[in-house]
Amino acid sequence: MAKPQHAHAATLKKLKAFGLSLPGTTPKSPWLGHDDVAVNDKTFVYLSLHDDGALSVSAKLPVTGKAVLEAYPNSKPTGYGLGKSGWVSLSFASDEPVVLDTVMRWMMESYRAQAPKRLLKELEAEQPWVKAGELPG
Repeated sequence: MAKPQHAHAATLKKLKAFGLSLPGTTPKSPWLGHDDVAVNDKTFVYLSLHDDGALSVSAKLPVTGKAVLEAYPNSKPTGYGLGKSGWVSLSFASDEPVVLDTVMRWMMESYRAQAPKRLLKELEAEQPWVKAGELPG
């Protein structure tokens, strides 16, 4: 039987593609149902689509983490002790919109927290808007 398409399936695909567009990234999915992305073999975003259609995103947010936890009722410190290191998890119900630009900013912050300096220099050279902390468009 084919797996049902969920409202956030396209969103998950876009977020994963964005993560994999950054220098030195690779897919890393140690658990069934996860579409995680890593840099230098360190996961910087955990992405998963649940059977009920909810989308979960976890990212390391050393700069904005506290503000995200205060501003988003669907956020919480990531489990397994990761929350102590600045990781934040957000869950979006199947009928809840996901603001891609915002999630991509969180992914970029997490990438910057996990990537080695040589890859950050490469990123800034390839995409000067990153240095200014802005997303294109």
